[in-house]
Amino acid sequence: MSEGPEAKDAATAVSNSPKRPTTLLRDNSTLYHTITQPGAVRINVQGAFIVDEPIANSEAPDKNGAQHDTRDIRLPNHTAVIGGSLAKLVYFSQEADSIELGGRLNFLKFETERIDECLGVIKQLKTKQQDLNGPKSGQLCVMATGGGAYKYYDEMKKVLGIEVIREDEMECLIIGLDFFITEIPREVLIYSETDPMHFAEPRADIYPYLLVNIGSGVSMVKVSGPKQYDRVGGTSLGGGTFWGLLSLLTGARTFDDMLAMAEKGDNSAVDMLVGDIYGTDYGKIGLKSNTIASSFGKVFHMKMLAEEDAEDGGGLSNKDREQNNDTKQEGRGFGPEDISRSLLYAVSNNIGQIAYLQSEKHQLKHIYFGGSFIRGHHQTMNALSYAIKFWSNGEKKPYFLRHEGYLGAVGAFLKRQPKNWGRRTSFEEDVTPRHD
Repeated sequence: MSEGPEAKDAATAVSNSPKRPTTLLRDNSTLYHTITQPGAVRINVQGAFIVDEPIANSEAPDKNGAQHDTRDIRLPNHTAVIGGSLAKLVYFSQEADSIELGGRLNFLKFETERIDECLGVIKQLKTKQQDLNGPKSGQLCVMATGGGAYKYYDEMKKVLGIEVIREDEMECLIIGLDFFITEIPREVLIYSETDPMHFAEPRADIYPYLLVNIGSGVSMVKVSGPKQYDRVGGTSLGGGTFWGLLSLLTGARTFDDMLAMAEKGDNSAVDMLVGDIYGTDYGKIGLKSNTIASSFGKVFHMKMLAEEDAEDGGGLSNKDREQNNDTKQEGRGFGPEDISRSLLYAVSNNIGQIAYLQSEKHQLKHIYFGGSFIRGHHQTMNALSYAIKFWSNGEKKPYFLRHEGYLGAVGAFLKRQPKNWGRRTSFEEDVTPRHD
């Protein structure tokens, strides 16, 4: 969704702009913090750069139910923009403490069922914009993309009282991704547990590539050039599968809770590994002992043992919801954290292998993963990255983005972008300005 026109601040303050960051490599712990707390991305009429300054309480939902992502984007003086899918908003705001032209793209996300609060925030932004610029209703609109653009179209028009323009979801995804790849430094990253994590250098020759967009389901899109794309495949086993099954199998209710549980879990408690079958690696075909042979492959046998223990008056039953590490016996106990990690790997590995097969079929070397399923979660990124590198023998390149969940939102915004802006003359701290 996007909103316009330009918002003009009444007062000019002394510039107190954040320092421009370096793109030099960092150690793994620092870079991991950058991924999970990515800070803000600033863009002005001279260039773009990411500001790694966290917003206070950014991870806590506000009174409207919105969760602020610390991923703002500094933008040229354009329109007050809101772009996104049904549960995400991207809007433009100017900085009161800066004399530079421009502002920020602010990112908010809502739980899907809180669409009323989402529209309430948009209405507040609309009122604020009109207070600054006058009631220019003819120039003010909302750009909407994704399923919510259709499902909530009538409600948006009724509640907001302004024009709602619906944009094609796939086209917005590609426009948004192209923008992040080519315009924003320190946006695209390469992640692996075996190789140092680092940001990928911006490339001019970005085509062709494969976009793997992981939301509730998964779409895989071959991109051959600007606005030249074909959906070549996908899978119904995506973020919705992970969320739905864990809501049945564990006590978690939010996606972030499920990822937090997966962080603490041990998938070997429920997955059958190569080592469980052979007692060691299967080196002849390149399988390590900790490679998953069967997701949830141990559960049936462990369930039977747990029921036997329960009948004997001891041990854990399969109905236990809370993990008790003191009573877990090897080969017998498992908890919701273990289930969460196993399912995360099962979904991620499946997506990774299908993505490799599509890239091989269409001869695509570069694979970009986007969508809200990833959320900067290192286990997810490592599973996807490992699958691509394993099946391609390291020949294909998996990439991740710090704004992976906002590709469509930013793409909708770019439908109304001004001319001659972006990262064409970006400069970074201690780095000579780069001219693309």
